[in-house]
Amino acid sequence: MNLTKVLSVVFFAVAAFLGYLLWKGVDDVVEQEKRVALLEAATIEKLEMLRDAQLAYQASNGKYASTWDSLRTFIETGTIWIVQRTETTKLLDYGAEEINVSYDTIGSITVMDSLFSAAKHPDLKLDLLPVVPGSGGKQFEFFADKIEKTGGYKVSVFEIRDPAPINAERRANNNEKALRVGSRTDASTEGNWK
Repeated sequence: MNLTKVLSVVFFAVAAFLGYLLWKGVDDVVEQEKRVALLEAATIEKLEMLRDAQLAYQASNGKYASTWDSLRTFIETGTIWIVQRTETTKLLDYGAEEINVSYDTIGSITVMDSLFSAAKHPDLKLDLLPVVPGSGGKQFEFFADKIEKTGGYKVSVFEIRDPAPINAERRANNNEKALRVGSRTDASTEGNWK
């Protein structure tokens, strides 16, 4: 073999190896992005479930649960009352309307059967609900309090937050953009992923 053929084979082998490294690098990034997207979707699903439980807790107790233990007890043993609202409108002589609203409690259902039924969440493990997916066992941070708003009235607020985001963009500035639902400073029950 002459020198040209040897160099061609060597350069071809080096080019093939470098091509593999390039493909592998791109593939690793794509797979990591898929993994982060799946874990964030699972985290968002859990945050939505926890928000629903907090709203039911607040409707029953007049405040939000500040710990997982109190929320879990409510999920396991609490009930949601089924209330029927009836509205009647009466037309008055001078063209105005008079509206009468009445409420009737027609029954109750357990929180577990209502919010976390097997039909909605067939694979639900209540022990794992506060655990952040992909975090190695870390639990969501719970916060609940009453804050004073302009005008001097107090409003109940809650926040449930991911303490250790998988996504590097969410970890910036001390987890400033970490996935969360609710707010410590505003009466919001929305998540920051919307």
